Amino acid sequence: MKIGFAQINPTVGDLKGNYEKILGAYHELSARGAELVLTPELALTGYPPQDLVFKSRFVPLNLEYIERLQGEVGDVPLVVGAIDYNPGAGRPFRNTAFVLQRGQPPRSVYKSLLPTYDVFDEDRYFQPAESVAPLEINGRKIGVTICEDIWTEKYLPRRLYDFDPLASLVQAGAELIVNISASPFCVGKPLRRCEMLSGLARKHGVPIFYCNTVGGNDQLVFDGNSLAFSAQGEPLAQLPAFTEALGIVDSESHSAAECRKSDEAQELFEALSLGLRDYLRKCGFKRVVLGLSGGIDSAVTAAIAVHALGKENVLGVAMPTQFSSQGSIDDALALAHNLSIRCPILSIQEPFEKFRTLLAPEFAGLGEDTTEENIQPRLRCLILMALSNKHASLLLSTGNKSELAVGYCTLYGDMAGGLAILSDVPKTQVYALAHYINRDHEIIPRSSIEKPPSAELKPDQKDQDTLPPYDLLDRILALYVEENLTARDIIAQGFNEATVRWVARKVDLNEYKRKQASPGLKVTSRAFGMGRRMPIAQRFVD
Repeated sequence: MKIGFAQINPTVGDLKGNYEKILGAYHELSARGAELVLTPELALTGYPPQDLVFKSRFVPLNLEYIERLQGEVGDVPLVVGAIDYNPGAGRPFRNTAFVLQRGQPPRSVYKSLLPTYDVFDEDRYFQPAESVAPLEINGRKIGVTICEDIWTEKYLPRRLYDFDPLASLVQAGAELIVNISASPFCVGKPLRRCEMLSGLARKHGVPIFYCNTVGGNDQLVFDGNSLAFSAQGEPLAQLPAFTEALGIVDSESHSAAECRKSDEAQELFEALSLGLRDYLRKCGFKRVVLGLSGGIDSAVTAAIAVHALGKENVLGVAMPTQFSSQGSIDDALALAHNLSIRCPILSIQEPFEKFRTLLAPEFAGLGEDTTEENIQPRLRCLILMALSNKHASLLLSTGNKSELAVGYCTLYGDMAGGLAILSDVPKTQVYALAHYINRDHEIIPRSSIEKPPSAELKPDQKDQDTLPPYDLLDRILALYVEENLTARDIIAQGFNEATVRWVARKVDLNEYKRKQASPGLKVTSRAFGMGRRMPIAQRFVD
């Protein structure tokens, strides 16, 4: 059977636009000889629709578009992800794969395994399938599954389910498995998916065809990378990453392919570019503005923005004070030149001095401290937000995950913005991104990469005056935040106790900041944001 993949980029809630995208892909794949066409999970509604499903007209309208699709399909069946009602007890809706074909009523396959961990909250909305059975499609017994239905223990955080839909479908006679998916990206996940699907195909002796969505929806990025495997577990095809694509794969094909092994920095760069591009496009923005300090974080953010949006849609602004080195100003201007973007210099020294004068009576007898330091990024935010408003541009926050974790950032200052594209990228990976950006020629000035990081908010300030070295900090943060180990667990691995306890306490104490931070793009296994829900007012100390 020739399986058509419609690896498309739906927009959450755009039922009409998604319908047209699905129909266009279906007609093209049918014309090219596909005998069955797959779309991603919840392709009609976009994933995840979240509480849109509770709006009174959302689910009925999505079903109206299913009826319209049913009237448009021909003899080639279409598997389309959408939402159905659950008329019985339990959650109100079903995460559904509708199988549409001319001359037959729509057939519905419901998702069996509903993820409720990390960024997933499907149990809030959907009722799982009570049973599974193959469908007869064009004379073949086909097992239709939805995303989580094929994920196995080895690739999940722990054993989450007692039921194995894939094994049940094979036992019931399924000759071929299709999976429609909305699997979010994180570093290394495309290769893990490939290994998992290969192993499942080999274990059960059936071909597996996996159609994944692509694009950015709020904090999530979906990488595509749709896959097909023979019954022997050999890869037959892999669609491109981070872009829409249509493809047809024959289940009887003997031509071999390979699972692509991407460079980690390249994966990150492409994921962040797509996430930024789609966030703007789907929210109605065209341009961005950001502060350029001459440091590596703002440089990487600017380079990604230019790649994603074009140089004409990116404005950088240098806002020095007396503490800004000439080298940093030069680096900001050199970066802007290399990227061909504008970078006006708007000094905040005079307003900074006026603020200090204004506050002097209230601060009488008190020495200068972080209060005066924080006035500077807050003044910069004022300027950037004014430019954002005047030019209808989205303000990009440039902070990284390491800083956000320990609160080395200023609330209502450098944390402000419409999107923080590096907020899930540890500082050590920011350096890897910078080297990737400079892989062919120098875009980010070498001095921005080589000089010691500094916020430049007081004389001779360096990040490492108050923070552990970033390579050490990032290793501890990975264990504490992503692997959820306690301070005691991390110390037992040989890390310095004082350093670990300092880092852990800083992470805990700065939850209030992160709750007010810009939304960020998730690219690691556990990001600050929708996948990590910690209380602000809490007193647990390990």
